[in-house]
Amino acid sequence: MDNSTYVALSLAQAMERELDMTANNMANANTAGFKGEHMIFESYLLDGAGVQEGEDISFVLDKGSFLDTTQGPVSQTANPLDLALLGQGWFSYETTDGQLAYGRDGRFTLDTQGNIITLNGSRLLDVGGGSITVPQDAGELTIARDGTISSATNGVLGQIGVFDLPDLQSLERIGGGMFVRPDGAKAPLQVSSVNTEVVQGSIEGSNIEPVMEMTRLMQVQRAYERAINLMNDEDDLRQTTLQRLNNVS
Repeated sequence: MDNSTYVALSLAQAMERELDMTANNMANANTAGFKGEHMIFESYLLDGAGVQEGEDISFVLDKGSFLDTTQGPVSQTANPLDLALLGQGWFSYETTDGQLAYGRDGRFTLDTQGNIITLNGSRLLDVGGGSITVPQDAGELTIARDGTISSATNGVLGQIGVFDLPDLQSLERIGGGMFVRPDGAKAPLQVSSVNTEVVQGSIEGSNIEPVMEMTRLMQVQRAYERAINLMNDEDDLRQTTLQRLNNVS
């Protein structure tokens, strides 16, 4: 392959991943607490590799992705176990398979043992990393801005953990808006040092803006198609050249 084909191939590969990522963002535009993900591109310059001597060639490099931590819109639900976070902190959960996960989805309910769990069954953790259990006779729950849970019957029941994630960009998605550390690695929980508030009776929505993501999706798709067309044109030109050489010989 010549340089123009390599350039088109590098672009096509980068755009293919960008298409997958943007499509995933679109699919989660209505997922509570979802944070969008975006690509990081760089240009790799190969000195003097062009057709003409001294002509530089620029290739597209996929340098990875980053998580957009922008606050999502908060809407009221009046459900006392719906919780939204205002700020940069994260809930922590113990998943059904025992993983320590993090997320911003605050749609909670109680299981048969009184544990506060997510809709997929993961347990919400307190500031010490333990489960939060609500007695059957607790009655109406009140959750303060600092995450303290109390009831008129039982008093203070615990405090919801809100944690900092300084290594957030290295975490991996596992679905349901949750993240885990790579290869099951564990690190001490860091109680949020920033002013993150817990808002009872509310839900944080996805920070995805569907119109912007749709526009990006169309732009990426056009760039991908251009790269594929360039490779096809180069292939057609190569075949035509070989045929003419064969006819001359």
